[in-house]
Amino acid sequence: MTGQTGSLPMMARPAVQRVVYPLLVGIFIIAVWQALVVAYELPPYLVPSPWLMLITLYTDWLPLTLALWVTVKITLLAFILAAVLGVLVSFLFVQSKLVETALFPYAVLLQVTPIVAVAPLIIIWVKNPTASMVICATLVALFPIISNTTLGLRSIEPDLQSYFRLNHATRLQTLLRLRIPSALPYFFGGLRISSGLALIGAVVAEFVAGTGGSGAGLAYQILQAGFQLNIPRMFAALLLISLTGVALFAAMAWLSRRALGGWHASETSHE
Repeated sequence: MTGQTGSLPMMARPAVQRVVYPLLVGIFIIAVWQALVVAYELPPYLVPSPWLMLITLYTDWLPLTLALWVTVKITLLAFILAAVLGVLVSFLFVQSKLVETALFPYAVLLQVTPIVAVAPLIIIWVKNPTASMVICATLVALFPIISNTTLGLRSIEPDLQSYFRLNHATRLQTLLRLRIPSALPYFFGGLRISSGLALIGAVVAEFVAGTGGSGAGLAYQILQAGFQLNIPRMFAALLLISLTGVALFAAMAWLSRRALGGWHASETSHE
């Protein structure tokens, strides 16, 4: 397979296509956007051009970068916390069907409850602004990991399960050698979803908290730019949030390929 891929033309390789094709679509959309703004002479306070947005990103790079770091820090902390809690809860669920039946509806309740309704209470209860925003983002990102990992831990081959029982494998041995390898593709799928949800939760929590100063994230920059009608700066902050989400998803996809690429069909197949 490697030899066949190496003999293909550069543009025919799947890895190159996954980068080049979306890039070409993005360049086309930006070109159309720039042309429409110039052709209709749209004012910057209504719709800024991509060129003006990039200039604003350059001129306001320092405050936007500091705000980006705050948002990324909250996102990563919430994502790691959601991953750890989600896996632990999934392990608990798979050990006892009774426990899963009793507690899984509450995990669903966390997913369907709007975070904008819960965030003000969490911010009031938790005095530390960063900790409160991390908790809010964790609640948003938690359910996909619980749901996917639990499904993966239960999606094992019946014949393999019977083989483990025949050899008198303990619960721990079955978990480590059968259930966890079977659950890895589901787990990494949950990570891809939760990485973006953690970012969304962090931004929403920042909007609700409205904290300014050195602890302000990109959401505060967007609010401030909106109050000042500095729409190019608002679009620049939105661009940074979008690029951060893409980077998180790409990192999770790379991690999935590294973990599963040598043995699982979801990563070895390029069709």
